[in-house]
Amino acid sequence: MRIGITCYPTYGGSGAVATELGLELAKRGHEIHVISYASPFRLPGFAENVYFHGVDLSGTYPLLEYFPYSLALAVKQHEVALREKLDVLHVHYAVPHATAAFLAREMIGPDHPLKLITTLHGTDITLVGKEKSFFTVTKFAIERSDAVTAVSEYLRHETYKAFGCDKCGIKMIPNFIDLATYRPLEERPHAFGPPGTKVIVHTSNFRPLKRVPDVVRIFHRIRKTVPAVLVLVGDGPDRPEAEALVEQLGIQEHVRFLGKLNVVVDILQASDLFLLPSTSESFGLGALEAMACGIPVVASNVGGLPEVVIHGESGALHDPDDLDGMADSAVALLSDHQRWCAAREAAVTRAAVFSTDRIVPQYEALYREVVEG
Repeated sequence: MRIGITCYPTYGGSGAVATELGLELAKRGHEIHVISYASPFRLPGFAENVYFHGVDLSGTYPLLEYFPYSLALAVKQHEVALREKLDVLHVHYAVPHATAAFLAREMIGPDHPLKLITTLHGTDITLVGKEKSFFTVTKFAIERSDAVTAVSEYLRHETYKAFGCDKCGIKMIPNFIDLATYRPLEERPHAFGPPGTKVIVHTSNFRPLKRVPDVVRIFHRIRKTVPAVLVLVGDGPDRPEAEALVEQLGIQEHVRFLGKLNVVVDILQASDLFLLPSTSESFGLGALEAMACGIPVVASNVGGLPEVVIHGESGALHDPDDLDGMADSAVALLSDHQRWCAAREAAVTRAAVFSTDRIVPQYEALYREVVEG
């Protein structure tokens, strides 16, 4: 098939999943056309059967305060769909991608039956879509898609709850992981400290809902009992607050801010524990990547995380405000090698449920179902 994929190119789970899906589909012989305003951060310089099409942002609109990206995106989607004879346009994130794709499909008309699939990833529904100014158009775009998927049962239910969506049947297809890349190492490198130092890692886009300052607070509690280093991968609005807190607590020599990294597998393979005290997670891709590398997860008991992390087996889940509980669970795992090894094995086993080989065929089946009618 010829498949168009639109996603946000910036650091985050939706762009990562969309790009990895495109790359895997290309390996399976499909022709993939990525349409966005910049090349996604997980897209390599060259991949066979993968083509990138940039949205033109050079236009000037003197009567408009903000550049109309949705319209520019629709124009590019329309152009690529016609020229490349796309069968499917698969958009990730409802706002504004699904609305732009609907407009592109309408411009094409019935002579070229382009099918539209929308995948919901989280904040496009739980935050953006509930905004009064976006509610109606988001609901419209979802209902006019030929198929809609959500990355967790939690998000599927939240979408029905928020929008009703009487005219759409939302299918749950979870995020996935390439087990050939994300895998545990028999001998883990001591990259961040001497032998015996535990490495605690957090990866995110440092938005407020990820609660990076609370990651620092939990780590500070852990260090009172366990010699450890905190590795923070990513960047975003909460980084200055987190950096200031590290200085305030006097733990600068034990915290590493690595910034944005396109590839995190090497960091995860050298770590002992993954922290994710988010206020909301539609799925928790970072937690899945850590588990696949054999890293137990201590996280919040929110959103789709309980569908990924099994409490008491592959890690521990707590109420988002229970920082002491998260620290206690982390200490219990890091202080008991036998318990940590059991959690490590359980994490790898659980991650296998979300392997590429299990999940990507579900998307292929959905494409065939939609195209064949």
